[in-house]
Amino acid sequence: KLEKNKKQYVLLTNAPRPNLTVIKYLKKMGLDEKKAKQVYTSGQAALDQLKNMNFTSFFHIGPPIDFDLFKKFESQKTEKIDSSDFLLCTGLFDDHKTNLKFYEKFLLDHTKKKMICTNPDLVVDRGNVREFCAGTIAKIFEKLGGEVKYFGKPYPEVYKKAFNNLGGKKVICIGDN
Repeated sequence: KLEKNKKQYVLLTNAPRPNLTVIKYLKKMGLDEKKAKQVYTSGQAALDQLKNMNFTSFFHIGPPIDFDLFKKFESQKTEKIDSSDFLLCTGLFDDHKTNLKFYEKFLLDHTKKKMICTNPDLVVDRGNVREFCAGTIAKIFEKLGGEVKYFGKPYPEVYKKAFNNLGGKKVICIGDN
């Protein structure tokens, strides 16, 4: 209906992956090319931010599947949290998907670093299974006293980046919550 009414739109998702990765996935599910061009992800917003930052190293909190988000910064990824400039949170470690106490202990001594959260969702339901998302880890980090920059709905930065070419037009957001 938006296309028929000649309205611009963005399909905004909190996927912690680059636009291209999500677009390929959605096309496999049957999304047509015209709509695929309208996709913008929270991961892309964070990636665009990383391109403008001056840093030497970061520590990734999340599963290896999210690695494509920072492929361009592979040489700056460190395996040791102590030697990182900041924390990049895309989700939970594969071997610590349900133990939130692990993250409290793990992050406690690193609250002076800033965290970038690429998916502020707290949980996601996959069928009958509820899983924690990166937003849960970011909230734990904040409760410990750390500072988090969120990229994704409902935080303003992702909307600014997604709608940066609208030139002051009015925007309405339609979502599932």
